Amino acid sequence: MEPGAKSEAEQGEARSGALGSGAGSKVYHERQRMQFCLLHALNNLMQEKECFTRAELDRIAGNLVLSDPNKDQWTPLSFIFRPHHNVLTGNYDVNVLIRALEARKKKVVWHDRRKGASSINLDAEALVGLMINVSVRRFRGLWNSRHWVAIRNIDGMWFNLDSDLSEPKQFKDKENMVAFLDSILSQGGELMLVLQDE
Repeated sequence: MEPGAKSEAEQGEARSGALGSGAGSKVYHERQRMQFCLLHALNNLMQEKECFTRAELDRIAGNLVLSDPNKDQWTPLSFIFRPHHNVLTGNYDVNVLIRALEARKKKVVWHDRRKGASSINLDAEALVGLMINVSVRRFRGLWNSRHWVAIRNIDGMWFNLDSDLSEPKQFKDKENMVAFLDSILSQGGELMLVLQDE
C-alpha cells in the first residue's frame, strides 16, 4: 500500500484500544513494504518471521499460472501483471493465500457477509485467526486497490495486525472487534476464517 494511503482497517482502528506495553513484546508484527501485504499478513497471522517468503509466494503464484486455463489470452503485459500477482511489487491474490495456508495445514473458509461477524465462533478451538481483504484508496482517491490484513487472538487478546499500522492494535474486547469486522463487511471488505485443518 502507498505511504499515506489509509485502508479501511486503519481508518476503523479508531474504535480499537491501545496496545498494552506488556502484550506488545509478545506480538510479532511486520510492516508494509511495496504491495507485499499478503506476505506480511500471513507472517503476522502465523506470528513468525519468514514463516512465508516472497520466493514461496512467487512459486505458488507461478504454479497457479501453469494450471490457468486462460493463459492463451495473455498480452505482453501479462508477464508483469500476472493473474495471481504482480511480478515487481507483489500484490498477491486470494488463490495464493489459500494455497500458502494449505501448505501449512490450514484451511480458509469464506465468511458469508449476510450473517455478520457476530455469527463467527471466535472461541472455536480450530480458529487460527481471520484474514480480511479491504479496499484502499491511493493517489488521493484516483486509484482503488485491495489490502490484506490479519486479525489474531494472542494470549486471550484480539489484535489487528495490519501491516500499515506502526504497531499491532489490541481490540478492547470481542464486541469491539465484531463491530470493526461488521464495518469492514458493510464497506465491501471480505472476511475469511483460517482454521487448523484436521
